[in-house]
Amino acid sequence: MSSSEIAISVQNVGKAYIIRHDRTAPTTLGEAVARRLHHPFARAEREQFWALKDVSFEARRGEVLGLIGSNGAGKSTLLKILSRITEMTEGEARLYGRVGSLLEVSTGFNQELSGRENIFLNGTILGMTRAEIRRQFDAIVDFSGVERFLDTPVKHYSSGMYVRLGFAVAAHLRSEILIVDEVLAVGDQDFQRKCLGKMRDVANDGRTVLLVSHNMVAISNLCSQAVVLRAGRVAYAGSVDGATAEYSSREGMALVGDLVRRRDRSGSGEIRCVSLAIRDAAGRLTRAVRPHEPFELVVTWHATVALYEVVLSIDIELLDGTRLTTMYSAFRNEAFAVQAGSGAFSCHVSGLPLRPDTYSVNVFIGSYFAVHDLVERAMTFEVTPVDVFGTGRLPERSHGALLADYQWRATEAALTTS
Repeated sequence: MSSSEIAISVQNVGKAYIIRHDRTAPTTLGEAVARRLHHPFARAEREQFWALKDVSFEARRGEVLGLIGSNGAGKSTLLKILSRITEMTEGEARLYGRVGSLLEVSTGFNQELSGRENIFLNGTILGMTRAEIRRQFDAIVDFSGVERFLDTPVKHYSSGMYVRLGFAVAAHLRSEILIVDEVLAVGDQDFQRKCLGKMRDVANDGRTVLLVSHNMVAISNLCSQAVVLRAGRVAYAGSVDGATAEYSSREGMALVGDLVRRRDRSGSGEIRCVSLAIRDAAGRLTRAVRPHEPFELVVTWHATVALYEVVLSIDIELLDGTRLTTMYSAFRNEAFAVQAGSGAFSCHVSGLPLRPDTYSVNVFIGSYFAVHDLVERAMTFEVTPVDVFGTGRLPERSHGALLADYQWRATEAALTTS
């Protein structure tokens, strides 16, 4: 990649903090004075904590780069470094162009100034002339939807109004690089949709967007490349598909669900589930599958006695407990004989027509007339975003969990009820 194509270059960036450990810290002034008199040379234990370490990646001009990772992975720290709010401890970060940032509610706003005044203040901070700000002023106000409260001090704004105005200012004033944190989650669904569309327009206009989000649908719809942070380090940098699969592995969660220590289970116990795992079509352990693509559920078990006509069931549910499907072996007249000892059963699934989200699995082993073992929420897994319709459009939660196979067409005559 030539230097003229690069908008953001991050090389071996690290940020360290000093953490004090003092379990007997004084809580009053008297305690503090007494402690200093009795222990004048006492020092609290200190620990160096690296919030970021050896972070390196690049973003091209006109590219939308996703930055994903679990809470505490270092995403916000990195954005504050790139926005020049926080200094890095080591490494180098270069940004080629003016930077507009929306990191948290009220970022860059003066609480005592009105919305109108803050638009001009933010534009000035970004290096815009007053004439440039005026040219974009009407578009900013229209996008934000706060025209009625434009001359009200922003300290009286709701969090949603803050976000709408802050994003409108950052996106419409001509910064070459736009940095947006998960703060967009504060906005309602219609506004989030407007924001995603605006970020796409910004990228098509040759500007660069760095987007932090836990919404994998938004990342897949909008970004061309993505970086996954884990514990302050780059776990993956590359294609969006690879990044979402890496993130969907639940940030280092064991790929095999260990059920041995689960006490919140029911059943007579002659046979118990030991573990539950998912294998993809290539036979690899995973916690992430794609819509409509085949995979296999593997249940390992241990039995204390020989059993005949053992049946199994796997339930897949939304995280709120809504049952989506039950894969019960008895539905297909599939029952098994087992000997005392250990073994495994597998259930081949041709594919799930589910939207990208996190799902929960229950596992049951029993007979036609008894429950030997039932573990609810035995594990969770992800359905990762993929362009199943080939249009770049992915359904959101409000559209339901199922991805139906359908096609609309025009007909020559309307139906009548007569």
